[in-house]
Amino acid sequence: MDFLQLAAERYSVRKFKNEHLKQAVIDKILAAGHLAPTGCNYQPQRILVLNTDDSIRALAGCTKSHFGAPTAMLVCYNKNETWHRPYDGALSAPVDACIVTTHMMLAAHALGVGSTWVMHFDPAAMRETFHIPAEIEPVALLVMGYPADDAEPHRLHKEFRPLDEVVRYDTF
Repeated sequence: MDFLQLAAERYSVRKFKNEHLKQAVIDKILAAGHLAPTGCNYQPQRILVLNTDDSIRALAGCTKSHFGAPTAMLVCYNKNETWHRPYDGALSAPVDACIVTTHMMLAAHALGVGSTWVMHFDPAAMRETFHIPAEIEPVALLVMGYPADDAEPHRLHKEFRPLDEVVRYDTF
């Protein structure tokens, strides 16, 4: 599939079939995340796969935005394994985790798996529920599964600001 077509067709799925993803599909999605570039190739990402009825029930206590998805992946980063920008100390790890998440989200779509990137979750609840160590920082939750037959994009999915409002050349 052409990349721009893939990017245009992918949408945030909020209605799923009640079917956990098979391990082979999860492995392909994780492989795409594993290929993502990270600052100095430190690979600080840590991914928690939730693909059982019990873990998905537990997830519901950490976010209202799970949309009944049968599978989820919590993308985190290790605070101790990140490149620091020398000018101001900014960390690459949060950006790295987002790049990993994007790779996985697009790979999922290419495999016929719908997903929604969720940031609306309680990090403290995630830490407690899933025993996440202090050095691991949750960044993004991908809820995913096979789209329900009547799943469709949100009405705002195809609305974009004009390109000249978001892109500048040479100076702001």
